Amino acid sequence: MTRARTGTRHHPARGWLRGWGGVTGMAVACVITASLTLLPLSRHDGRTAGADTVGGGTAAAFPARAEACTDPEASLPPSSADGPGIAKIKARGKLVAGVDQNSFRWGYRNPYSGELEGFDIDLVRALAKDILGDPNAVIFRAIPTNQRIAALERDRVDVIVRTMTINCKRLEQVSFSTAYFRTGQQILAPKNSAITGYDGSLKGKRVCSGEGTTAYEALEKESYGAIFKDESDGTERDRDQLTVPNQLDCLVRLQLGEVDAVLTDNALGAGQAAQDPAVALKGAGPFTTEYYGVAAKKGADDLVARINKVLVDYRAGGADSAWMVSYRKWLAAGLPGITAPPAPKYRSE
Repeated sequence: MTRARTGTRHHPARGWLRGWGGVTGMAVACVITASLTLLPLSRHDGRTAGADTVGGGTAAAFPARAEACTDPEASLPPSSADGPGIAKIKARGKLVAGVDQNSFRWGYRNPYSGELEGFDIDLVRALAKDILGDPNAVIFRAIPTNQRIAALERDRVDVIVRTMTINCKRLEQVSFSTAYFRTGQQILAPKNSAITGYDGSLKGKRVCSGEGTTAYEALEKESYGAIFKDESDGTERDRDQLTVPNQLDCLVRLQLGEVDAVLTDNALGAGQAAQDPAVALKGAGPFTTEYYGVAAKKGADDLVARINKVLVDYRAGGADSAWMVSYRKWLAAGLPGITAPPAPKYRSE
C-alpha cells in the first residue's frame, strides 16, 4: 500500500477509518488491492494459472466500419453464428475474461472463500455457459483499471467485463457489446464531510479518480476548483496520490485521509459505501449518464455479436430474468429501484 508522502495533508477521516470492519478490514482491503498484481491470472477455482495464454489476436469477421461515432451504445445485431473469435475460444476450451477482483458486489475476491463474486462475474459465467456449455469454463484475469484496453490489444483476454463505460473514444480502440448496466458519475466522501456533491463544495479539496476513467475526464472538463492532479517530480517517493491505476485505491486513500473525496461511477461508489459505512455518495444522484458494456478486441465482430445474443437471453424474463436475479443478489441493496436492464441498441448495417 502506498504510504503518504511527506507533507501530505491528513483529513480528519483518519479517525473514522473502518472499511470492512475497522483496522482489520483495512488490512483485508489492502491485501486484496495488492493481490491484483500478485495474482494476475486465476482460474474459476482460484488456482493460479500463470502458464495459460490467450494466443494470437482475434480476426475480424467483417471489416471495421469507419464512420462518425454518434450513438456509441449501438452495437452489432445479436448472432449465434461461430466465427474466428468463437472458434479460438472453443479450441482453447476456456473463455479468458478480464475482470476486477476489488470492486465489492461487481467483481471481487471473497476474502473468506477466495472465490470471485459479483454482478460482472455472473455475466462472465453466462457467456462461458453459452459459448462453451459450462459456466465454469473461465480463466479470470485480474486487470487494473488503466490496463483494460491494453489487455485486449495484447491478446491477454478475450473479453473485459469490468464496469467499463461505452464511449466514442474507447470505440476507437475496442469493440463493445450492447449496454448491460446504466450508471453515472457521483462524488463519494465521508458522511460528515462538508462536501455536498459535484459542485462548488469541492473547491480546494483533493479528489481521487482512476487513471483512464470517465471520472478523470469529467474532472478535466469541470473540476469546480478541486485538486485532482499531483505536481510530481517523477520519483517513487512522490507517487501520484490522486490518479490511481486501480479505482479501489481511491477508497483506501480516502480512508487514510490522503484525499477528501472520490469521483467514480455511482454503481461502484455504492459498493464502496457498503464496504465502509462512514462514506456515502453525495448529491441528488449521478450528473452523467453512462452505460457499461462488455469489451472485446477491435474488429472481433463474431464475438461481439455472440455476446449480444447472450445478453438478449440474459435480459429476457422480466422480473425473473437472469439479469434481475443477479441485480437483486448483488446490487439492489446499494442501488435500489432498478426494475429492468437497459434496452439494447443495434447498429443498422
